[in-house]
Amino acid sequence: MFYNIEKGKVSIRIKAQPAASKNEFCEIYGEDAIKIRIKAPAVEGAANKELVKFLSKSFKVAKSDILFKTGQNSKIKIIEFPLTEKFNEWIAKYKE
Repeated sequence: MFYNIEKGKVSIRIKAQPAASKNEFCEIYGEDAIKIRIKAPAVEGAANKELVKFLSKSFKVAKSDILFKTGQNSKIKIIEFPLTEKFNEWIAKYKE
């Protein structure tokens, strides 16, 4: 499973693909990560900033509440943020 919910927080394992044509969620990568395409290039943290912005908008979470647990300089990242109703809706659709 690419995400874990514990104590009101979501940890999500992401395979980031920078320099894409648009920001979007893609398919499951391997068995335990979700691939996310990001518009920004992987230069000087631009892709990470864009990823935080994308997740913030997607799940209605403040950017300051999104934390990199691992992988800040890697394509595989674990990111943590507070559980929101928007995330619950997204995961319910994703499981269909």
